[in-house]
Amino acid sequence: MLWVTDSPQQTHDDAAAILRSALDGDSEAVAGTFDAVVDRAGLAGVYDVAWCLAATMVGDPVPPGACALDFPGIDQAGYDARWVARFVSAYANSDLDTAEALFGAAAADGLLPECLLTLAGSTVATLRHRIG
Repeated sequence: MLWVTDSPQQTHDDAAAILRSALDGDSEAVAGTFDAVVDRAGLAGVYDVAWCLAATMVGDPVPPGACALDFPGIDQAGYDARWVARFVSAYANSDLDTAEALFGAAAADGLLPECLLTLAGSTVATLRHRIG
């Protein structure tokens, strides 16, 4: 898949705006920012923002080698929660092919907006957990 993207700074700015809105509990603003990215940079731009959010969840540096993330009960979770778990796992394992396939499948299934909202919420929950 060919991704034509915004600048790295624009991607980080969009991800930061999404996180600020998610921290405020404003899901409409989160969705609005994602919509603005689609309008400006297409799905490629949204993919980059999602990748940035996954990076925020995993943290820096990414542990070396293969990562096995534990998500108890994931098979019983909704599509969006399973998608987030698998997308973040793909990020942690630097598995671009899987990440792109997951993103494309969610878009084709018409479920990408819900997945992105869940990703934003999960990222905020992870940040809050780290802060304590």
